[in-house]
Amino acid sequence: MNSKVDDHINQSKQWKDEMNALRIIILDCQLAEDFKWGKPCYSFQGKNIVIIQGFKDYFALMFFKGGLMKDSQNLLVKMGENTQAGRQMRFQNVQDILDKKSIIKDYIFEAVEIEERGEKVEIKREATPVPEEFQIKLNENSKLKSAFESLTPGRQRAYLIHFSAPKQSKTRESRIEKSIPNILKGKGMND
Repeated sequence: MNSKVDDHINQSKQWKDEMNALRIIILDCQLAEDFKWGKPCYSFQGKNIVIIQGFKDYFALMFFKGGLMKDSQNLLVKMGENTQAGRQMRFQNVQDILDKKSIIKDYIFEAVEIEERGEKVEIKREATPVPEEFQIKLNENSKLKSAFESLTPGRQRAYLIHFSAPKQSKTRESRIEKSIPNILKGKGMND
């Protein structure tokens, strides 16, 4: 058990009981407990297997390589249209977790087996188009261009998806302007 996870659970205003219930099940699967990205994270031989996530309307156990799992019970949810590897098992309350205890363990053991076999998710590298408004900014500002190019591919893609989403050019421009200071600092959207 990790004291940072204890502190996180004790300070949580929502999903405290659900986190405790899920934590007991996960630790019973002999995974190492850590606290990463502000959440309880569990690994096997240094490889991340699952992370506990709390959202407004549901609570989830996210499998890092869930896209490779069989999902025999059809319980795993793809978090977004651009998600390739991770999958969530979602819950509404403690009883929901307790009712699925053996299934949760089976899924965790399957995820560990995938890791032991060294399986990797093949990430499809589709080029994310650069919105015209952002391309103009990159052409005008060499520091911005250099800073953007030095971001990780995932951070670049997140920005491009964020900038491209609005239908109106004015909204795209506003998003770009708000993001420029973070890009220049070398930060991703969620850093």
